[in-house]
Amino acid sequence: MPDPSSGSRPTLEAVAARAGVSRATASRVVNGGAGVRRPLVEKVRRAVEELGYIPNHAARTLVTRRNGAVAVIIAEPEFRIFSDPFFERQVRGISRELTAHDAQLVLLWVEGPGDYERIARYLGGGHVDGALAFSVHNEDELPSVLRRVRLPSVFGGRPGWPGAADDLAVPYVDCDNRGGARQAVRHLVSLGRERVAHIAGPPDQTSALDRTDGYRDVLLDAGPELTARGDFTEESGARAMAELLERRPDLDAVFAANDLMASGALRVLRERGRRVPEDVALVGFDDMASVAPLTDPPLTTVRQDIEGMGRLMVRLLMRGLDRDEPGAGAPGSVITPTELVRRASA
Repeated sequence: MPDPSSGSRPTLEAVAARAGVSRATASRVVNGGAGVRRPLVEKVRRAVEELGYIPNHAARTLVTRRNGAVAVIIAEPEFRIFSDPFFERQVRGISRELTAHDAQLVLLWVEGPGDYERIARYLGGGHVDGALAFSVHNEDELPSVLRRVRLPSVFGGRPGWPGAADDLAVPYVDCDNRGGARQAVRHLVSLGRERVAHIAGPPDQTSALDRTDGYRDVLLDAGPELTARGDFTEESGARAMAELLERRPDLDAVFAANDLMASGALRVLRERGRRVPEDVALVGFDDMASVAPLTDPPLTTVRQDIEGMGRLMVRLLMRGLDRDEPGAGAPGSVITPTELVRRASA
């Protein structure tokens, strides 16, 4: 409990006096420094608790060379961030892992081209220790911003800008998008479906390209008329489904590159009198708890561990920040497995 005899905010000197140690020793303990014997550490911590001392952030930064904050940058406008459950799940994983590392999350997003300079000024101002960036498009300015400010960074999703694939200094976390797509399409083929269409994601994101490649790995002879493109939103999935039905009214299966587009496709199929799965089997990708199990019928989909990937991004970043410590190696990229989750739509 705080000392009731003290009418002002407790000082580090008061902590040192209460613990019976020097101010320098108290500072090292309070601010996370090393080299203090365990009995003295316990005395200082006890004095901090008794006095109700709150460490000075600036002093702690000088000792640890850390701000205790990480920027999470989503290269999408606000309306996408708060309407797509993918972002909520990934940020949840990031937040929980940052909490475990006693670090704060600073959320930034990109409304338009003018935001990059603002983000660069903030990141270059020394406010954060590193950055986690995801939903980065292939021609996005964000990677060059992060290089310019020399901030340790980890990307969510395989980088797609020129040269990134061969740059080991660009760590990322992604799922096996191509393998997961192959799982989905092979499942549809195993059901005897012969005209399998694909609702693809945006061509400037590697996750969408990899899922399209997985579709083509299985269906080498699928014509271009069996593919329509969306932008990972439900409405774009509905538009793509309508387009596919106009082109190929005889289609009997659809693989959508995410659950939201699959949900939009399901709505259009129902409106056009197509029964799912009797007339058209449907598979999505993501296994969003707020989407896939709640559609009618429940959606067969490819599960990726979105929250777990957010946690892995934090761990890679922290490993990179600790590279100067003995035994710490350079961070590497991680590809997580996917799993087909069978429900009633296929």
